[in-house]
Amino acid sequence: MTQRDLAKAVGVSTGGIHYVLNALFDKGLLKLGNFTAAKDKRRYAYVLTRKGIAAKADLTKRFLVRKMAEYELLKAEIDEIRGDLSDAEMAELKAVTSEK
Repeated sequence: MTQRDLAKAVGVSTGGIHYVLNALFDKGLLKLGNFTAAKDKRRYAYVLTRKGIAAKADLTKRFLVRKMAEYELLKAEIDEIRGDLSDAEMAELKAVTSEK
C-alpha cells in the first residue's frame, strides 16, 4: 500500500499521511524496512518497533475496556427493560428475535 493509498483509505491528504508517518518515526513507533524481494529498491515497508507494538497493544486494551463497559451498561439497561415487560410482550419479543 502506498502513502497515497493509505491517505485515501483513511480520508486524509497524502501530505497529512506523510506528516503522521514522520511523527510516528520521531516518536520511535515506526521504522523503515526494505522490501528485499522488490525489484524497485526505493520501496519501503513501514514496520512497528517494539515501542510501536506496545503502544498498539495498549490502545487495543483501552478500546476493549471501553467497549466492555459499554456492553455492561447496555446489558443492564436491556435487563431493566425486560423486567418492565409483561409475559405477552416478552413472548412477542422472543418471537420477533427468533425470526432472524
